[in-house]
Formats: sequence, C-alpha cells, structure tokens
Amino acid sequence: MAPFKQINLLYGANGSGKTSVLEAIHMVALARSFRQNIVRPVVKRGQQSLTVHAQFHSSDGITRNVGIQRSLKGEPLIRIDGETVRTVSQLAGIFPVLVMDANIFSLLDGSSKVRRQFLDWGVFHVEHSFFDAWRAYQRCLKQRNSLLRQGSGINNAQLAIWNEELSRYAVTIDNCRERYFNEFVLVFNQVLARLTECTDIQLEYRRGWDSQIDLSNVLTTTVERDTQLGYTQYGPHRADIKIRHQGVEASSLLSRGQQKIVAAALKIAQGLHYKQSKSHHCIYLLDDLPAEIDSNHRQAVCDLFVEQGAQVFITCIDKASIVGCFDKAKDLQVFHVEQGSVKPEPSEEGICGDSND
Repeated sequence: MAPFKQINLLYGANGSGKTSVLEAIHMVALARSFRQNIVRPVVKRGQQSLTVHAQFHSSDGITRNVGIQRSLKGEPLIRIDGETVRTVSQLAGIFPVLVMDANIFSLLDGSSKVRRQFLDWGVFHVEHSFFDAWRAYQRCLKQRNSLLRQGSGINNAQLAIWNEELSRYAVTIDNCRERYFNEFVLVFNQVLARLTECTDIQLEYRRGWDSQIDLSNVLTTTVERDTQLGYTQYGPHRADIKIRHQGVEASSLLSRGQQKIVAAALKIAQGLHYKQSKSHHCIYLLDDLPAEIDSNHRQAVCDLFVEQGAQVFITCIDKASIVGCFDKAKDLQVFHVEQGSVKPEPSEEGICGDSND
C-alpha cells in the first residue's frame, strides 16, 4: 500500500473492511486488537496466525520497521528493526496510538477501570518512573491478595512486608498520576472550549484511597475486611477520574451527542498533551467519526486534528459526511474500501493536497 498521509479517510459499506485497517494499525502498535481481547477473532478463518508489518517515520527523521506476529497460542512475536523484543511496552513507547470508536462513551459511563487505563496511557508516555513502579505494584498486589485468600491461616509477618512494599510503590504511582493529571486538565479545558459551549465539565482525580491517610495505615486497618473479600480494597489499582457536569455525573445529564464531544475532547487533549510534552505526535484511529456528532461539532473536531498535525485515520460509510471537514488539510488521502480491498482515490482539487512524504 502507498504511504499514508496526515489525514486518511477510509469509506465503504458496512462489512467492507474499513475497521480492519484500523485494527491492523493498532495491532502493529500494541500487538493486540482494540476490539477483541483474544486473538482468534482477528485471525483469518482456517489460519493459525496473523502477521502485520509497518514502517514508521518520526518527526525527527528516524525510520523504524516493525513486524508483529500473533498466533492462536503463545505470546506475540515482536520485531523492531530486525531485532526481537520481549515486551509490548517497548513497542508502545515507539508508536503511541489513541482510539476513538463506539466504546468512547465508556469514558463517561463505564467502570473506573476504563478511565484508569485512559489516565495511565498518558502517564506511561510522559512519566518515566511510572511503568516500573506500576509493574512492581502489580506483583506486590498479586502476592498480598494471595495471602488474603488464606483466611485464618494468614501470615501476618508476610502481610506486613507486602503492605510496606505496596505503599512504597503506590506513592510513586500516585505522584506520577497526579502530576500528569494536573497538566492534562489545563489542556482538556482548552480543547473542550474549542468543541462546545458546554464547558461546565469538572474532572477530579481520585487516587484510590483516602488522600489524608497513608496507604500503609489503610491496609492495616482494613485487613479484616480485605481477608473476608479475598482481595485488596484500596490502592492505586482503584484510582478513578470523576467527570461531572454542574456537580453531577456527566453521563446522567448530557445527551448522547454531548457525551461524545466530551469524550472526544478527552482523547484529543491527551494526544495534544503528549505532543507538548514529548515534541512528537501520536496517531489517532477514529472509527465512524460522524456517528452521533452533528456537522458543526464534527467540523470543530476535524479542525483540531488538522491544527495539531497528528496523523489521523478515519472511517465512515459516506465520504461526503466527512471529507468536506478537511478543506483546510494540505495532506489528505481518501481510500475506498470494498471487500477488504483498500484503494486510494485521486486527489481532488481544493481538497487533497500534495504529500511531502
């Protein structure tokens, strides 16, 4: 396939394979699908594995070649510039991707896990000490929960050790998250003001335990209840972002369209903050952008993508519903997708500019 441009619009009928293109990009960025938690649904029927290759050109002139192989059994095989790497985190650091699809509403009405993962995407890419602390915390949490499930036979000396370790890593995780969040909110408010007049949205970071009490004390005082439940109730693994409108949960007051605008503002702000912090762009994957957004708000969203300069991949059924939003884009390519075949369309005068890639 020819090199993609800054703005890439893929249109076609339902089931034509548009989203599969986005899925392939996400696979080569994170070695997994954004739609499926397991590999089997994305492997072609009758095959035992899938392979995706891509070449990335960063803004500082560095070219990276990445290959991903996922089989129905076993861990992913990841190769970067011909070298095998062992962890997905090494891959994720090269190719930051943000997804906006039908699940975007879960940022407002979903579980705390969704918002925690959203928060940690940004913290991972910006705060260098975060990932090691988070990984160590997860190991400690697993050990503590294992002890708790022993019930009356619990070893208090070992429990005290894991309480201490959890608390130590929790401080690093919380500090990283709070620093990131305070910076992110400023960017979010600016983006939201560009997208909608409904700017009375408040974001609040919740760290996962009482902010006035040291976690080690919380773990000690709640051990009886934790033992009954068989897991640790409090800590960074229970962190959340509260999203409110006029002091009430935003999902309960805002219309579906307003919710999508707020969620889009969260994603766009996250990419913009990444650019400001790292001097690099992330890549946006937008599946069916026109859905539930009126033309005015759709234009405002597209203007922000053009101004930000990030590479964007957008799917839709009718190209007329979106292509006109990019009149200002100098680097636009339209692709028609039919039965899995992706064909670039000739540039249109006044719409598609020449590429410098």
